[in-house]
Amino acid sequence: MIRVVLADDQVLVRAGFRALLAAQPDIEVVGEAADGEQALGLVRERRPDVVLMDIRMPVLDGLAATRGITEDPALTDVKVIMLTTFELDEYVFEAIRSGASGFLVKDTELEELLRAVRAVVGGDALLSPGVTRRLIAEFAARSKAPAPASVLAELTEREREVMALVGMGLSNQEIARRLVVSPLTAKTHVSRTMVKLGARDRAQLVVLAYESGLVRPGWLS
Repeated sequence: MIRVVLADDQVLVRAGFRALLAAQPDIEVVGEAADGEQALGLVRERRPDVVLMDIRMPVLDGLAATRGITEDPALTDVKVIMLTTFELDEYVFEAIRSGASGFLVKDTELEELLRAVRAVVGGDALLSPGVTRRLIAEFAARSKAPAPASVLAELTEREREVMALVGMGLSNQEIARRLVVSPLTAKTHVSRTMVKLGARDRAQLVVLAYESGLVRPGWLS
């Protein structure tokens, strides 16, 4: 079973998500929180697989709660999906930096919600191709000067190439076609790169690709 915690200050939003998720045979909602402080306490107590976290909440906002989760060594297996009203909410960029595995708009379709929950448990970032490219373009425009390239020292040439393609928003299937390898080989390269860099998931790999200067604004295709 995939264990989920819902964190949103709107009762009706939580009720809607709970109803949709609880109807699935492989998903269990193990707790609800009305603010970030409650969410953090619930996560520490119940150790869910996924947290659906609203960005704007009272007491402690979703960004601070997410950092509390992703910076806690005891919670490394917990994945956070941020909930937002707008696809390119200004806080989404900080959410990805804070360690969130991706984001959803609140009026997302049922199938997309279920795919999201299952995808992050499988280690993927919830960044659909269209949203990914817009998100990366915005992130690139706001990004700081590149960090020293030494962060990439442990990577092979092929792993750097794969990381750059991830940073450009390509899926494993697209990377496989670009490099003329199998999707499984592409996925293996992505996984090894994440392990070497200590990235929690694909979303953090995108951030690192920009912050290391491996990918730069204007390189999107």
